[in-house]
Amino acid sequence: MKFWIVDAFADRPFVGNPAAVFLVQEFPSTGVMQNIAAEINLSETAFVKRLGLHHYHIRWFTPNSEAPLCGHATIATTHVLINTNAERNKVPIRFESLSGELLAESDVPWITLNFPRYVVQQIDPDPRLHSVIDCKPIYTGFSQNCYFVEFEKIEQIIKLRPDLQLLSEIECRALIVTAKGTGKFHEYDFVSRYFAPRVGINEDPVCASAHCRLIPYWSAKLGKGSLIAYQASKRGGIISCEDLQNRVLISGTATTVIKGELC
Repeated sequence: MKFWIVDAFADRPFVGNPAAVFLVQEFPSTGVMQNIAAEINLSETAFVKRLGLHHYHIRWFTPNSEAPLCGHATIATTHVLINTNAERNKVPIRFESLSGELLAESDVPWITLNFPRYVVQQIDPDPRLHSVIDCKPIYTGFSQNCYFVEFEKIEQIIKLRPDLQLLSEIECRALIVTAKGTGKFHEYDFVSRYFAPRVGINEDPVCASAHCRLIPYWSAKLGKGSLIAYQASKRGGIISCEDLQNRVLISGTATTVIKGELC
């Protein structure tokens, strides 16, 4: 099986979020795909099978489990399909997935995903969550098995060093932290980070599926349909966002870093 490692939400190598992409005629067993993902040890590895014209089945794996949704690996996959001439620029591609049908379209250099829209509901948090982040947020919510917290100051996002061991003991897939773009991040509408140690991802460099929650939250709060976001991980990444009210659009660029073949 040939594979590609692609940096998504990146205009050059070694920034954004890396994902491995395998184009397969048939899916290997789930166990084999999980072992490959663990061997590659990136936040996501995508396996993609053609179903028909511009139509594919996509599955994503973290190093220790199958993921229900992954945007950056879908951008990476679309990038590979375009660059191997399996698909054409500006032609919509349909992906069947655990999260239903997803759409992607390339307008080089940008790739746009049409993804589900997840509403965040305000909650009284698990008391352990405040211990994880060691500071008090101004908002705590929950959405699709993820905790979601907003901080008052963007410096709290940048300096955050969560207790990942304690977070892995809390019943949730991940923790999303966010704040309004200000100061040196004023050009962005909002900034975020994403932590998911329970599924083998201590910090995801740029998480598109998190933006399925972030986009409607900030769109309503700021009164804007189109937004520009920044994920403030060590690698960092810029995300162009749009709230369609029933779906969200998530756009980014991508670059191939490695091509290889599984022995």
